Amino acid sequence: MVSDKQKRVLDPEQDTAALKALTHPLRIRLLGMLRQDGPATASELAVRTGESSASTSYHLRVLAKYAFVADAEHRDGRERRWQAVHSVTSWSNKAMEATPGSRAYVSLSRRAQIQHLEASLVRHEADIADGRLGQEWVEPSGISDLMPRLTPESLTELWEALDRKLKELTTRDAEEPRAAQVVLLTAGLPLAPRDPGAQPDASAPAGTEAEGAS
Repeated sequence: MVSDKQKRVLDPEQDTAALKALTHPLRIRLLGMLRQDGPATASELAVRTGESSASTSYHLRVLAKYAFVADAEHRDGRERRWQAVHSVTSWSNKAMEATPGSRAYVSLSRRAQIQHLEASLVRHEADIADGRLGQEWVEPSGISDLMPRLTPESLTELWEALDRKLKELTTRDAEEPRAAQVVLLTAGLPLAPRDPGAQPDASAPAGTEAEGAS
């Protein structure tokens, strides 16, 4: 579980420039890669993103300016290596409603998380198919899109319960050699009732959950 020291909590009033720096999609992607896969050089990240090393180097320097990334231990003296300073970027949704810029960042960040889910699914399926993950991971893995009816208080309670349980399990598995990095994306997005005369929803059907998935 992520400790408070591993979190970067953004304040829309005090971190205006930092928020603006993070509204670039490539910067969000680079920061996510460093958090997920560890330190890397601009050249290594360029290969993985399909960007030029000049571009990744520039955007990494911007992230460093606002203390999202920092120098990592170098393997040699030829190229600078970067690492993420924090494991998680967090904020108060209510506070981020204060300005158009902070609202734009939250929206962009959420869409980047959806893209991360898609990329993680592709990687997971390839890891299973190619034997990099054992068959014991097949049953517990999965994605669900349940749609329960909850009050604002119940949704808050659900987040808090998930946080407590995740802290308990990550502490228990901290020294377990069989543990693997798990991409866990959760969403709680209330929807207003749809107008009966509205056009049919073309999105994927909701209410699916594989047996054993969480």
